[in-house]
Amino acid sequence: MPRGKARTRIGVVKSNKMDQTVVVEIVTTVKHRQYTKPIKRSSTFKAHDKENKCSVGDKVLIIESKPISKTKRWRVSQIIEQQVSVDLEIKDENASVISGEDK
Repeated sequence: MPRGKARTRIGVVKSNKMDQTVVVEIVTTVKHRQYTKPIKRSSTFKAHDKENKCSVGDKVLIIESKPISKTKRWRVSQIIEQQVSVDLEIKDENASVISGEDK
């Protein structure tokens, strides 16, 4: 007996500090009922990342699954777009290097 198709969502990874878990934020726009102005609504989901490949800023596809833990009901299906981190170094007049991470 087929169970139906699992729901999928596309979102951005906001946190990857937990082991094998990422927090994914999904932003949707809806129209206000009275004023018809577009409003952004966001929701967060905890998703299972088995191989710890996701990093903050990655765009991922998550798919609904059976409960993995108390709060995890989704798993990362694929990484659509990886965030490229840039480390900038600025040289001071006194030849000391100021790194972007020290701030």
